[in-house]
Amino acid sequence: MFTGLIQRVGTVKRVSRGAGLVLEIAADAPWAKPLEAGESVAVNGVCLTVVKCEGSRFTADVLRETESRSGLGELVPGAKVNLERALRAGDAMGGHIVQGHVDCRGAISAKVPKGRDFQLRVKCGRVLAAQSVLKGSITIDGVSLTISALGDDWLGVDLIPTTAKDTTLGSKKVGDVVNLEGDIMGKYVAKNMPDKGLTEEKLAAAGFV
Repeated sequence: MFTGLIQRVGTVKRVSRGAGLVLEIAADAPWAKPLEAGESVAVNGVCLTVVKCEGSRFTADVLRETESRSGLGELVPGAKVNLERALRAGDAMGGHIVQGHVDCRGAISAKVPKGRDFQLRVKCGRVLAAQSVLKGSITIDGVSLTISALGDDWLGVDLIPTTAKDTTLGSKKVGDVVNLEGDIMGKYVAKNMPDKGLTEEKLAAAGFV
């Protein structure tokens, strides 16, 4: 489990395609505690298992299912990625509950300046939009964010300068692909209300918001 609070930005060092996709990634700053083989690291919001590690570098295998649902298959050497190690018992829960299981890919449709901040608008598809609510949580490339605008097949999030600087989201351009993970609470509610439609009013009445 993760929180969506990015701990390091990393650089893709090697992309290997043999029997399956393998990524080698180096964190741009040393970890306070070295990585260990077998632990989980979220890469752009995708939970991966560390296969090998040395210093700030680690190697991870990517399932075909993961590749089909995320943008990891489009990474090339030199690409920047957001990194977060798995939450441990006793760690502060500063973002929201993030599984590292990407629901779908989205695309940046607009980048709107708002004073010192800016809003990213993301085309996300109708299913994810229907499971989302204003002021609810969304994970974009591993970053926990609050939904500030919502349409039938898109959502918007506002970024402060710190988030833009300390993650890859500040450099995103219109058309860029991003990994999206919806709030797990919204998914379970939607699962149990398949024919009734999920609205913010219904979630509030049920005590979820």
